[in-house]
Amino acid sequence: MTLTILGALLIGLSLGLLGSGGSILTVPVLVYLVGESGKLAIVESLAVVGLIALVGAAPHLRKRCIDARAVLLFGIPGLLGTSLGTLLSHRMPAAVQLLIFAVVMLIAAVRMFRPMPEHLGSRPRAWWQVTLAGLGVGVLTGVVGVGGGFLILPALVLLLGLSMARAVGTSLVIIAMNSALGFAMHVTGQATPLHWPVIGLIAGIGILGSLAGAQLSSRCSPLLLRRSFAGFLVLLGGYILLTSLPHALHGSVQRAAAVQTSTLVNRP
Repeated sequence: MTLTILGALLIGLSLGLLGSGGSILTVPVLVYLVGESGKLAIVESLAVVGLIALVGAAPHLRKRCIDARAVLLFGIPGLLGTSLGTLLSHRMPAAVQLLIFAVVMLIAAVRMFRPMPEHLGSRPRAWWQVTLAGLGVGVLTGVVGVGGGFLILPALVLLLGLSMARAVGTSLVIIAMNSALGFAMHVTGQATPLHWPVIGLIAGIGILGSLAGAQLSSRCSPLLLRRSFAGFLVLLGGYILLTSLPHALHGSVQRAAAVQTSTLVNRP
């Protein structure tokens, strides 16, 4: 239980300190510290991520620091992408989902290592480019249960020209929307009961951690924090990759053997 609490605190602190990245820790915390199965962890992570993002977005809403146009151009296609990603995830073995998740973590590490752009050097991109980016992030949310803040933040700055302050608030709203839809769709096809006390505990501590992180962020070097977190993601993503790859390959061999056996049996 102590490790679970520490993991939840790390989720919140990373969100408060960095503005993104916390949701990508939720699935590993649920799988490796709580002991949930991969499928169940992805569903429960969407609930945790959605709750933390919703609470985190509230101060930005009060300050009117949300860009409604960005929510429409990026967030609405994201809902469609989440629907598609959720349908895809129902057909994927848990080992394959964790494998994809590990790759996503390594991509996030690369994004975190680079300095976050503060201003846009050129004109905002065409609306269809923003729409495609939102669609892609939504698919990612549905398949592996991450909010995608590490992709949404730079996309909002680079594609729509938002300031970092408006991008953070808008990103939290989009994450909450995608997570809510993904969770609702996963729950309808989820046979295993969800562990609501676990969801409540991790979300509650994560919210407190995010508030503490927001207070501490002004005292720390953002670039140093991001690069330290990137190094941690490389280690964790590499571990998940090494542990899930054999299971994914074994499952592929079993499915291929089953198809071959079925073909031989049905052959006249």
